[in-house]
Amino acid sequence: MKPAELVERIWERDASLWTGAGEGRWLGWLEEPLRMRKRVEELDSFAAELTGFDDYVLLGMGGSSLGPEVFRRTFATERFHVLDTTHPSAIRALEGLLDLARTFFVVSSKSGTTLETRSHLDFFFERSGGDGARFAAVTDPGSELERAAHERGFRRVFSGQPTIGGRYSVLSPFGLVPAALMRLDLARLLDRACAMVEACRATEGNPGLTLGLAMGESWREGRDKVCFADEPAGVGLWVEQLLAESTGKEGKGLVPVPGEHMEGSDRQLAGVETSHPYDLGGTFFAWEFATAVAGSIIGINPFDQPNVQEAKDRTEAILERDGETPLEPDGSIEELLSEAREGDYIAILAFTDPAQEARLEPLVERARQTGCVVTRGLGPRYLHSTGQLHKGGPNTGLFIQVVDDPGDELPIPDRPFGFRQLIRAQAAGDYEALKERGRRVARIRLEEL
Repeated sequence: MKPAELVERIWERDASLWTGAGEGRWLGWLEEPLRMRKRVEELDSFAAELTGFDDYVLLGMGGSSLGPEVFRRTFATERFHVLDTTHPSAIRALEGLLDLARTFFVVSSKSGTTLETRSHLDFFFERSGGDGARFAAVTDPGSELERAAHERGFRRVFSGQPTIGGRYSVLSPFGLVPAALMRLDLARLLDRACAMVEACRATEGNPGLTLGLAMGESWREGRDKVCFADEPAGVGLWVEQLLAESTGKEGKGLVPVPGEHMEGSDRQLAGVETSHPYDLGGTFFAWEFATAVAGSIIGINPFDQPNVQEAKDRTEAILERDGETPLEPDGSIEELLSEAREGDYIAILAFTDPAQEARLEPLVERARQTGCVVTRGLGPRYLHSTGQLHKGGPNTGLFIQVVDDPGDELPIPDRPFGFRQLIRAQAAGDYEALKERGRRVARIRLEEL
């Protein structure tokens, strides 16, 4: 197919470009930067009215949290926090940093039913004395979260666009409401994004098309590991989700490996040039367009996530059992790594306190000695990101789950379980899902590293 035809069919929302499974209804992100540019004054005004607050906290997972986390890191916003872990130690640590009477919370979930986010909401809503004026929601119209927000008297509810999937939503209210609270220059950010929208309509000098064709053709040649610099700070978290969740299915997929070197016959180098933090607006859109292009070459639906629900269902089933879930070491790390072959990748999956992430470095270096690329993910964050690739993508991954002692239980209001029980159930559920799919997997305790 000629590049001009490919671009034309994307903008025409031609689902046959992919699998013909209704992909056209998920392309609302194509014009979202232009729509959001008209709402800059609204978002800036909302941020300006929030006087008397020292800190802002986003409660969200996956597509609702990773874009804001990139903004937070890139612009070094110290008073904005993103909570996307269920680890009791991390939640306690965040609460200890905050004066809750002077903290504003944004609860973000497209479906409105995300278990982690609803649990965070219930916890902090109770801790805040049930004061809805200190809360806003970002969710799709008609969701359970929207109803809960109205019932609890939230200050504001921002509606998402139902034709945009979570991982394509960073330039929608899911990314821009948090950006407004960080006091970013939204007009400047969206001007860069809109310029990229126009560039991605062209057949010449189209950054999204060029990147997407390169990724797709490299995949055809067996180079499915996508190497890219993790700059601006943390952008790799967002790109990982976009590529892994969009392409990792039907036994195929691109394996994003931010920060890994290019030496290897299974690797390709990809990226979008940026020279200023506000170029993020264009960078986000170019990667989204490129992923749609690459998905058409790979022959998958880049807008669904058929295997993400697996771990969620297993978590819920485990939570319904009596008692705490045992997480015993399983298998040998040495034996697992000895199975690594050219073309494999190693994923370190850590259900541990994010503050202890540096303790994983010796394991990362040990895994790199196999010659394979190494990725790492913090649970449960990665379940909403690379988890789709792990279970639906090619069976070339070797998975090392790392667990710690989450400490004392931290109750969740009106739930029969607390955060300690929840994160252990999430670890157990994902481990079961990987094993059932015949993935090579082992479990180790953080204290043993």
